[in-house]
Amino acid sequence: MRVDAERVQLAPMFWITLAAAFLLTGQNLLDPMIRHDDYPAFFGDAPVFWNKTLHEGRWLNYIWHLREVVTPAWLNFALYQSLWAGFVAALAVTTLGPDASRWFTVVLALLVLVCPSEMLISLWFNTLIPGLAVVTLFAVLACYLSSAQLRRLLPLFVIVSFMAYTTYPLLLLAVCIARTRDRSVRDLAGLLVLFCASFVAAVLTVYTLNWQVHGVFGVPVADWREPTAGHGLGGMIANFPKLGESLMLFLNRTGIGYPPLIGYIPFLYILALNVLRKRAPLEALYLGAGLAIGLALVVAQALKLGVIVPPRAFIFFWVFFALTTVRAVQLLSEDEGLYGRIGRNAVLLIIGVWFIQLFLSYGQANAWRSDTKTWAQEVQATEGPVYIFGDPSKIASGVKAGIQSYKALPSRLRQLTGKTAVACVEASKDCPTRPEVVASGAEVHLLREDDALLMVFTPKPPKDAED
Repeated sequence: MRVDAERVQLAPMFWITLAAAFLLTGQNLLDPMIRHDDYPAFFGDAPVFWNKTLHEGRWLNYIWHLREVVTPAWLNFALYQSLWAGFVAALAVTTLGPDASRWFTVVLALLVLVCPSEMLISLWFNTLIPGLAVVTLFAVLACYLSSAQLRRLLPLFVIVSFMAYTTYPLLLLAVCIARTRDRSVRDLAGLLVLFCASFVAAVLTVYTLNWQVHGVFGVPVADWREPTAGHGLGGMIANFPKLGESLMLFLNRTGIGYPPLIGYIPFLYILALNVLRKRAPLEALYLGAGLAIGLALVVAQALKLGVIVPPRAFIFFWVFFALTTVRAVQLLSEDEGLYGRIGRNAVLLIIGVWFIQLFLSYGQANAWRSDTKTWAQEVQATEGPVYIFGDPSKIASGVKAGIQSYKALPSRLRQLTGKTAVACVEASKDCPTRPEVVASGAEVHLLREDDALLMVFTPKPPKDAED
């Protein structure tokens, strides 16, 4: 009966979260921003993505690149957001169950929905569709299956989701914790052993695939991440600055760069965990252990591999934060006292502030969209080749949009026009001599020579550099 009731709740919750997700990402829906290394997934260009099977173990994503059907970016982004909404809805329903107030279920779903790390990673939506689909399927199954049945599926889902994104398995652990009703220290120990064994199996599976295909038993870190592998205790201690930088970057992004908000989330989490410790100690133990496992993986990456873990990898933190906070507020609200009202207002404040900030963040690429569409018209009217001189990511609209590489523009022009532009930064031998441009203050110069279009980018130096 309980599972049936959760199943009934899932459909309306999905439509609520889907509507909220589309509203949140409204500025990005019709013409979504695509990161430069997400374009291979958009075009279905498997050879370009091939190196990530070796350096990142993304075998599931590579299989996705082999599809022959190329769909519009807006459709892919809408599908990605639908999957995220499905995961959020299923997690909320699974966590609170059919007996909870609908208000708390909706609030939990919305709090997970406004995850800043998810907003960052969503710009790789073309690549991550299959991985998120696996995670969402597991969350939906939690509304249909018992905890024991769900755990039997955990190893398979961990292995598959790990081959999409390293921290996705932690979302599966969160679902298992949320689905557990009969809690005990022994049960928690069994779940953690099962998850850790599944994670190790996932790592070994990727290592074995790399060994069979690439001849390397492992996942060598790409040079662009500037790894400083920590060999022995001394090497790991030397990597402590990278761990500190990883955590500071994450806290800064989570707090939207505003000091009071940077401390607000950790402070609220500690308070919520303390409330659970007093009123539902076993639940606090489960949720705290889940977060600890995730942080341990981050620490291991930073210290052992010597890399900076990007803020987008911390989705698991926000999920465990949301589960802990809403459950604490729900318990505080049982007697309708002052603390319950304060807790409810604190959660609503997070949802409101972060919803607005993330909505605005999705609009930061508007100038880049406008500029590239204007350039695309010129490219479309060009019969001959198109050459790009300079770094488009350094102009004002590129900086505001967070463009990470000069490779973004050729892919964007291909998306808009179907034509291939030559980036002369990496293919100078295929380009004519860079033309001289008049110093007019403009960052972009479009010139025509015979039937070719020459795009010359001369970004203005930052104001502090001028001073």
